[in-house]
Amino acid sequence: MIERAVAHIDLGAIERNCGRIRAELRGKTKLCVVVKANAYGHGDTWCAKAALAGGADWLAVATTAEAVELRRHGIEPPLLVMGALTFEDARAALEAPADVVAWEPEFAEALAAAADSAGVTGRVHIKLDSGMGRLGTKDPEQALAVADIVAEAEHLELVGLMTHFATADAQGDDYFPHQLRAFTDFVGRFRARYPAVIVHAANSPGTFRDASSHFDMVRCGVAVYGLDPFQEDAQARGLVPALSLHSFVGAVRHFGQGESAGYGRSWAAERPTYVATIPIGYGDGWRRAFTNNADVLIGGRRYPLVGTVSMDNITVDLGPDTDVQPGDEAILIGGDGGERITAEELAGRIDTINYEITCGLSPRVRRHWSSP
Repeated sequence: MIERAVAHIDLGAIERNCGRIRAELRGKTKLCVVVKANAYGHGDTWCAKAALAGGADWLAVATTAEAVELRRHGIEPPLLVMGALTFEDARAALEAPADVVAWEPEFAEALAAAADSAGVTGRVHIKLDSGMGRLGTKDPEQALAVADIVAEAEHLELVGLMTHFATADAQGDDYFPHQLRAFTDFVGRFRARYPAVIVHAANSPGTFRDASSHFDMVRCGVAVYGLDPFQEDAQARGLVPALSLHSFVGAVRHFGQGESAGYGRSWAAERPTYVATIPIGYGDGWRRAFTNNADVLIGGRRYPLVGTVSMDNITVDLGPDTDVQPGDEAILIGGDGGERITAEELAGRIDTINYEITCGLSPRVRRHWSSP
């Protein structure tokens, strides 16, 4: 069936990617799969189930609403809400139930009160800011003080200690080792007081870059979806891209020399040629920055996107001779024959990262999930 914009999600690829990540882990290190932002555009509930089938032990999200949605669909394993929360959101997370993160004494005390009034046991992770500079406390003494509040509260349970790396994807830099050393030193102090906590720090690039960052658990997002954590080639790293993006040729028209396509006349034919219109655009999350700056696969061949990307359509130059017809499939991400367009390639064209490409696909793009 022809569809104007559909993202095909290979759930088997997600399972296999989890297995590939687990092969990097040492000992009893657990795998936490991050399914925030609708699983990086891939579909949170479906991908959560595939990740669990592939060996994930935990799941993580950014918001309470994301946690509640997973629980509503029967997702039962341990679930961590990593983001900053209002007191109301924190209480809803505890009731979900989901683990939450604390680093301020006042927030920990409010969590204790919320857990008391709700009659639940709230599970809490302490976050040390070892150098990301966003959430968490930079003060090790404060981290210990917050842990003490949690541990002493009747209806709170101290579950974990965490940090987040800022430059793990910048291979060879010296900041990642600096963060890892600082956190590792603090882990020793923390465990002397609370030996049973789960320590976790590594994201996808950290997991592949340095086994000493694995601790008790790793938190992987991009690699699970077959996106290269280092923005190079996922397949060369043994990862299988899970998402492909498809549309179709809506029209084929002949252009004379000098005729233009799209708003602003950003492109005009240098010679007589055929131009295909494909009904997908920035309303679907296909970035306007791809104007005259991307390729599309039709019939296993690359054709350049020409003209301005509009809300609902793009145009591609088919050349002076073509057998492309209306109704032919067009692939914007994925492979056809020997050709392949990856999220990494697209990200490189517009100076961004591969998972912004997939996260940016709008709800207007239908997701279709295929079972293993």
